[in-house]
Amino acid sequence: MGVSVGKLSLLSTTTKNLAVLAQANNKCRKHVCTTSFHFHHRRRIPWSLLCGFMLFGLGLVSLFTGHMASDLEWYSHRFVRRTLYSTLDGNYPAPIDVWKSQYSQYYYGCSERGRRYAPAVSERMSNGYLLIGTSGGLNQQRTGLFSENMTITDAVVVARILNATLVVPELDHHSFWKDDSDFIHIFDVDWFISYLAKDVTIVKRVPDNFMRSMEKPPYTMRVPRKSEPDYYLDQVLPILLRRQVVQLTKFDYRLANNLDDELQKLRCRVNFHALRFTKPIQELGQRIVVRMQKMAHRFIAVHLRFEPDMLAFSGCYFGGGEKERHELGQIRKRWTTLPDLSPDGERKRGKCPLTPHEVGLMLQALGFSNDTYLYVASGEIYRGDETMQPLRDLFPNIYTKEMLADEELKPYLPFSSRLAAIDYVVCDESDVFVTNNNGNMAKILAGRRRYMGHKRTIKPNAKKLSTLFSARNQMDWDTFAKKVKACQRGFMGEPDEMRPGRGEFHEFPSSCVCKRPYVDEELRKERFRPPKLVAINLTKADSLSNGIRRIGRT
Repeated sequence: MGVSVGKLSLLSTTTKNLAVLAQANNKCRKHVCTTSFHFHHRRRIPWSLLCGFMLFGLGLVSLFTGHMASDLEWYSHRFVRRTLYSTLDGNYPAPIDVWKSQYSQYYYGCSERGRRYAPAVSERMSNGYLLIGTSGGLNQQRTGLFSENMTITDAVVVARILNATLVVPELDHHSFWKDDSDFIHIFDVDWFISYLAKDVTIVKRVPDNFMRSMEKPPYTMRVPRKSEPDYYLDQVLPILLRRQVVQLTKFDYRLANNLDDELQKLRCRVNFHALRFTKPIQELGQRIVVRMQKMAHRFIAVHLRFEPDMLAFSGCYFGGGEKERHELGQIRKRWTTLPDLSPDGERKRGKCPLTPHEVGLMLQALGFSNDTYLYVASGEIYRGDETMQPLRDLFPNIYTKEMLADEELKPYLPFSSRLAAIDYVVCDESDVFVTNNNGNMAKILAGRRRYMGHKRTIKPNAKKLSTLFSARNQMDWDTFAKKVKACQRGFMGEPDEMRPGRGEFHEFPSSCVCKRPYVDEELRKERFRPPKLVAINLTKADSLSNGIRRIGRT
């Protein structure tokens, strides 16, 4: 505000100068004041010159007051922002609630169709049938299901762009995990078709009579990664119109991240509403949630991603010596196309998952007490109990789906995708979700939790935390905790972390999250507080005398 004070003083000086000029002018008009110049002759001050000075002064007044108004507006915005969002570094008075954002109530998912949104074209009137082949690429790892989830979401949007009839996608059966689960084993197909009926016409298969009438087999093609809608209209649509059936292969990440709002909202309707798990998967996941909630009022779900294959794929080193290097090196040979990576370089870039011990230290530093209940969503942990013990020492109440539903899980054990779906249900229902990687399951869950009201989602800032963990023994606990909180600023799932254009849309669905007007609850309570009633105790004699007086007056 120092700038504004300086402007006020300058404004005051300018006003005084104007007053002096006006006073001098009055004297000149009364006494025909003259002045002496270097040419030794006397002239009157021109009235036009004086008016010019006055207009110049008024302009200065207008200029400075305008700047002061803009400064006041800027400062007021900063003040509102500081009171609306709490940070973790302690500079602002309101501490953050690690369990729930106090501003989540002002945000809600909004993916409704617009007024001018055209209805879906019928199967008969569509431009042809679109088949999608999901990918079993290296990026899937154990959560290949969620790569396919993204693929299916974008397939619906592409079908909408092309005015095509979408055939229910087939999941990949040739990936490293050899999981032969199909769409109908994981998702509720009938719900999927009916929920999107106003967006895209979807069928379970191309009609047999149509296939028999085709002179050539379906045309197969692969589009470039992150292609714009115009590419599909220019390159794919002409082929679809000519051949009537087109199959797009390796369809992961084949649609651009940034689309118009209507198509982004369609993505949200697919991802957060239409793709619903089958009833057996959903019910088993909910039973596990209920069992966790019976033990604790609230719980954290941690997606550790500390399986041997995940660690080998990352190219990172986790302190296990030559034995670890040999074991993970042998696993890494399964993928012949992986490049040679520097473990230290990957860690500095924030590409390495935290160890279970580091996850526990982060949670404890953020303020979670050691009696907090943790649900660990993971497959086989590398080195099992040896790796998990440091986390158990910090948080003894740790549970997994195997511990909570051992017998009920047996039918699902051969199918990694179905096991991942069960973990997804529990993580989605948790009070706090902690992700330990930037994989597809983490992105989709983070986006869904934002869409469903900004439920607390913590993503480790691995790039900064790795440096902090390496210097852990050089500082006391309070200093360490303060630095962890500072590192995690912007990674706690607060509403103000989501901005249009930031990251992948599946993780930051900004077009599908709307904001309610902010209401200061304390001010509202003060404004609508009922007036205090003052009790007056009257004796019988007082009441009688008052009544007599009123009668006498009438």
